Amino acid sequence: MKTNQKSQKPYAVYVVEGEGDKAYWTKIGAAWAHEDGKGFNINLSCMPLNGRLVVREPKADAEAGR
Repeated sequence: MKTNQKSQKPYAVYVVEGEGDKAYWTKIGAAWAHEDGKGFNINLSCMPLNGRLVVREPKADAEAGR
């Protein structure tokens, strides 16, 4: 892990199965933006067999407790 990864709050990586209100989201990893802003380093704790991957911005500290 690079130094900028330690200082950044990671993005969350999810596998999403289904659509709309019936979609099931499972967190499977984390992502950190490259210093130049043109890509991501992604660490997955498991490999999804189906569904789609979604990377979401980190929540603000005030939202994290919700």
